[in-house]
Amino acid sequence: MRKFFIGLLLFVGAVLILGAGYGYYNSRDRHPGYSINLHISAPNQPKPLQVGFAALKITPHLPDRWTDQNQDATYKPGDGDSYTDGNNNGEFDAYWMAGFSQKRAANGVHDDLWARAVVVDDGQTRLAIVAVDLIGFPNKNVINVRKSLPASAGITYTMVCSTHTHEAPDFLGMWGGHPLKSGVNKSYERFVEQQITRAVLAAAKNLRPARLRFAQDLTGADSLLMDTRKPLVTDSGLYIMQALDAVKDSTLGTLVVWGNHPETLWSKNLLLTSDFPHYVRDYLEKGILKGDSVVQKGLGGTVVYASGCVGGLMTTSPKVTVQDPLTGERYKEPTFEKADAQGKALAMLIYKSLQKDTTTARPADIRLKAQNVEIPLSNKLFQLAVGLGVLDAGYSSWGNFRSEIAAFRLGEASFLCVPGEIYPEIVNGGVENPVGADFRMKPLETPPLRSLMPGKYKFVIGLANDELGYIIPKSEWDAEAPYNYNSKDRPYGEVNSTGPETAPKLYRAMVELLRNL
Repeated sequence: MRKFFIGLLLFVGAVLILGAGYGYYNSRDRHPGYSINLHISAPNQPKPLQVGFAALKITPHLPDRWTDQNQDATYKPGDGDSYTDGNNNGEFDAYWMAGFSQKRAANGVHDDLWARAVVVDDGQTRLAIVAVDLIGFPNKNVINVRKSLPASAGITYTMVCSTHTHEAPDFLGMWGGHPLKSGVNKSYERFVEQQITRAVLAAAKNLRPARLRFAQDLTGADSLLMDTRKPLVTDSGLYIMQALDAVKDSTLGTLVVWGNHPETLWSKNLLLTSDFPHYVRDYLEKGILKGDSVVQKGLGGTVVYASGCVGGLMTTSPKVTVQDPLTGERYKEPTFEKADAQGKALAMLIYKSLQKDTTTARPADIRLKAQNVEIPLSNKLFQLAVGLGVLDAGYSSWGNFRSEIAAFRLGEASFLCVPGEIYPEIVNGGVENPVGADFRMKPLETPPLRSLMPGKYKFVIGLANDELGYIIPKSEWDAEAPYNYNSKDRPYGEVNSTGPETAPKLYRAMVELLRNL
């Protein structure tokens, strides 16, 4: 008996040691020693501005299809779901879709997913901005892309943001086919990184003498989204940067930023799609038709769509009715027709903005700041996911993620790059400390960040260079009962946040970053 207990203890000890080693390996820093700290002033002698665009597909090949027996958008063989083995390898080669629930396997492609890049060069600084149709693009992947860019490309700084579409393959790991297994396809992950690198290089190769036009519509899109959590503060403004060929006066491309979750197709959709950004880009590039009549001629060029402040969360859920601006037809249920109408409405607002409220900048010198920020991870589920390898992320120091913030100026426009889903009240104002909040305190994230940004046009790009989840004002943090505003239910948000210290830490760092930009 004594030998049995000794053997049992040795076995348990070995399991614990192996488990600890496995967790330590999974939580290792993916880029040890990496850091970034840029502060680039405008050039003393400005040179003609150059801008280039490129777009490359990141749509995966889906070898297999499946039958959803009970139409619950969840692959469960126990419910009678079955798959067709398209490549005859005896396995279901699923691409798990991110954003709603686990086991949602893609069953086709509605429209392509993209890596879309714009490179701006003022003769001193060459800045690359990339937007990808993914739920998120972690900082480790951003660094992989930067390391893959050859020095000959001359890229000073690369910012990669995600649109946050909920209808693309899992790129974070949390929406796989099993709770203890990552949903990220590693081959697809490498492919996306390669395509982003190629898009940046192609955009740099396409550089042309250019002038920039800036426009904005701060209220026109109010009805196309809703805030689902008090306090009700949105980021519904449309921010537009159009690059025109300085010689031909044709459109090279357009950058559009709007703060809303691309999840209009909602949770039962099984087709890969960039959601409403697909229609925004398509209508801006190609124009808008009604029957055979041209309602609006297209801008041409390449449209890059980026998301703004989507935390809170900003959504066009089935509760929101969208009206087609041409036919008048109204859509409430999640369909591609609804996403089409939404994209068309946004495109028409953008056309109107470019026709009236614009500022043109030909020199548009680049002023750029970027730095790392260490974010403490206090979310227990995320800690477990890191240890198990479900969330493919490492600690740069004990219990901390390495993340990144950036800000830059182009003429009368300023840009703030936020590494997650920031609550709009931190940016636009309105942070509260409601009854029921976990911390009784004055709001820390004030004054609003946008009030600290210089220039007339203030672009805030979310999910930039990372995806830290929801960035919630500490004074609104509510993980424990009683709940905010005397609600019976726990608010949604904290479960997908790194923790209550994320917002104040990022806020302080971004305030310093914006100083003297």
